[in-house]
Amino acid sequence: MKRILIMLLLGIGVILTCGIFLKPQKMTGLKLCSTCPPGFELTDSNQCKLRSLYQLYESGKGNEPGVGGLRTALPEVRDGFTPQQIDLGRYLFFDPVLSGNQTVSCASCHQPDKGFSDGLKTSVGISHKPLKRAAPSLWNVAFLKKFFWDARAKTLEEQMTGPLYSADEMGTTREQLLKTLNGIGLYRDLFSQAFPDKKSDDIVLNEVYLAIAAFESSLISLNSRYDQYAHGYHEALTKNEIEGLNVFRSFVARCAECHTPPLFTNQQVAVIGLAEPDRSFDSGAARVFHDSTLRGAFKVPSLRNAALTAPYSHSGRFEKLEDMISFYTKGRGHEVPATEELHIHWHIWEPGLSSHEISLLSDFIKTLSDESFKPQVPEILPSGIRLKNKLSTRLVSSVSNIK
Repeated sequence: MKRILIMLLLGIGVILTCGIFLKPQKMTGLKLCSTCPPGFELTDSNQCKLRSLYQLYESGKGNEPGVGGLRTALPEVRDGFTPQQIDLGRYLFFDPVLSGNQTVSCASCHQPDKGFSDGLKTSVGISHKPLKRAAPSLWNVAFLKKFFWDARAKTLEEQMTGPLYSADEMGTTREQLLKTLNGIGLYRDLFSQAFPDKKSDDIVLNEVYLAIAAFESSLISLNSRYDQYAHGYHEALTKNEIEGLNVFRSFVARCAECHTPPLFTNQQVAVIGLAEPDRSFDSGAARVFHDSTLRGAFKVPSLRNAALTAPYSHSGRFEKLEDMISFYTKGRGHEVPATEELHIHWHIWEPGLSSHEISLLSDFIKTLSDESFKPQVPEILPSGIRLKNKLSTRLVSSVSNIK
């Protein structure tokens, strides 16, 4: 255990040294990182393997993870990418050159400083196009088995093809994406570094998808004050926060039954009976699975870093954590439109929580915040775009266009 603790502590900040231009501030060469991101150990086969104290626990490794246990193992993680693949994915993730008009990147909707969400009720795509749903956080996606609010994708690679090729989101095509990246000499060199066994100098789509998936899988957030408490340091939480944890785990509030520790989601879809703000009813997962009982069903989001990702719900309905919690305590189906007959999840009932208990729950959820392994945003991209000014300008413009 001491060895893992030391590794985790030493890992902080490693990624900051990655991606070194051979000639500073010039796009004449770039050496991808040869060390793993924080929280990962580099193996002899040049693979980055996650190291976490949760890997020491046995409970929850089967199909039934249990409800609310503090020392419960995490679901199976997707790791084993090379440092070079992860670092290449970092550049691709932040590069607007991947979009049709070179103004939108993955990071436009998944901003590191906003919990890898965007702070908007619903996101904004290419040409300031308002989108239908909010951007979910990307923290800990390496553990997830379903993606999108309606759970329509089973892998990160499948997920990213949605926004990349959507006319409303990033607005590119497979042909345009390959033409753009293959036309940038520095990217061709970086792909050769990340995929040394390539049989051709040409960049192919599977390499693009894998590199971005590698970077997204490195976004690990498991070192919050809650985690310190769960691992035995009880002074990590205040009295109110511990009381909030007890409410969270109670059979009255029943939060842990869907937001199951330690990932704080059970990865299922659920109908909770939310009304839609100013638009027609969103059928959610019903359209994906062709199942009428899932009408209005959406994936249960993780609560990790939830304090950073307001507003909440798939439609950005709630500005504060307390507002979201209050929805649950007001009673089963109280918002369901008269025209809808929904099969609300059986965990949704009428707990009748007091305002004090709601406040305690909010206090506890805030202890799940942890950005200690947040990656560095590149200042200069292989495309030649200086990211910080372009990204901030684009985002300010996007926000002003939807107000």
